[in-house]
Formats: sequence, structure tokens, C-alpha cells
Amino acid sequence: MTIAPQRVVTLHYELSDRDGSVLDDSRNRGKPLEYLHGHGNIMAGLEHALAGQEAGAQLSVTLMPAEAYGLRDAALVREVSRHAFPVAELAPGMRFQTPGDDGPEIVTVLEVHDDVVVIDTNHPLAGEVLHYHLEVLEVRDATRAELAKGHPLPPGTDPAEVEDKKMP
Repeated sequence: MTIAPQRVVTLHYELSDRDGSVLDDSRNRGKPLEYLHGHGNIMAGLEHALAGQEAGAQLSVTLMPAEAYGLRDAALVREVSRHAFPVAELAPGMRFQTPGDDGPEIVTVLEVHDDVVVIDTNHPLAGEVLHYHLEVLEVRDATRAELAKGHPLPPGTDPAEVEDKKMP
């Protein structure tokens, strides 16, 4: 079975930066990635590269910044009040998750002053060329419940239970 829309894909991946430093590795976490192809669960560049592949396929994919987390935007670096942070000790490099207009966003502290903090709300990997090594483990048809939810469901999930939760 090939990777195509409406199919659940299970894969291992290793993500590294342009220098070859490993940033993330699903094997080290002991759990492969599972996603619903064609539903925006992973970056479009990865979906495109995986389309048509089968279980057992191994491939390397390089994504330019515009295909991954975007280009760095200087407008996303700004000063905010020191009182906006709930912690007493702040240091450059600290990261926080905050609600954003399009969902949660990561805030990176760049500078700490008495009354203000310089923050960066660009994704930490914005502007980076990313290299993925992928191994496709399994490809299967999505269940109706998974299609309704837009993502894979844990094994053993009762489809009727998922459907009932959608009813008002």
C-alpha cells in the first residue's frame, strides 16, 4: 500500500540541521511518528516527499526554511514588560509557550533588562535548513473515526465513542 491521502503513516525520523547536529530522533524517544496523510498533520514538504512511498522505504529530505518553519521575521522580535513573565529568574535562551492568534507559540527570551524583556516569537527553527532521514514503517487506510477527527487515534479507540463526542 502506498502513502496517499486518507492513509495513516507510521515512520521513524531523524531531524538534523545544516551542520548535521541531530535536533530530534523518534527512535531515541522510543516511539515512531504516526500521522494522517493529506490532513496537514506534518509539513507539506515532508508530505510531498512521502507521497507514493511504501512501508520499508527509506529516504532523505531537505527542506528549505520556506518549506519548513518559515523565514525569520524581524517584526517578531520585540520588547515586552518584565511583568509579563510569571517567573522571578529570567535568562536569555529561556523558552515559554504562550497562546497565540493561531494556537500556542514559543517565546524565546533574548535579553533581560530591569523593566523590559526582549523576546522572539519566531519558531526556534525558523530560517533553518532542515534535513530529515525517514523510514516508513507502516501504511494503512484510516478509519472513519480518524478521518472525522483529522488525525490518527490510539489503538483500541472505540469509533462509536468518537462519534458520540461529536454529537451536541
